[in-house]
Amino acid sequence: MKNLIEFLSEVDDVAELEKRLTVLLTPNEISEMVRRLNIIELLDQGVAQRDIAKQLGVGIATVTRGSRALKELKES
Repeated sequence: MKNLIEFLSEVDDVAELEKRLTVLLTPNEISEMVRRLNIIELLDQGVAQRDIAKQLGVGIATVTRGSRALKELKES
């Protein structure tokens, strides 16, 4: 994981960072990461889990997973 963080953080240019992500991840993986980020952002805004699931077309378990991740982020 340390190598990944270093690989991504050693660039300041957004275009270069995007290029590096597309080298590492498939389009589906990138899409999934964006979806997870959307879930976390909506949860952080106080949107109800069921509303998020409906809005993003994901299962409630996926949103609950995001809720746990957000909680961990705030605790650290």
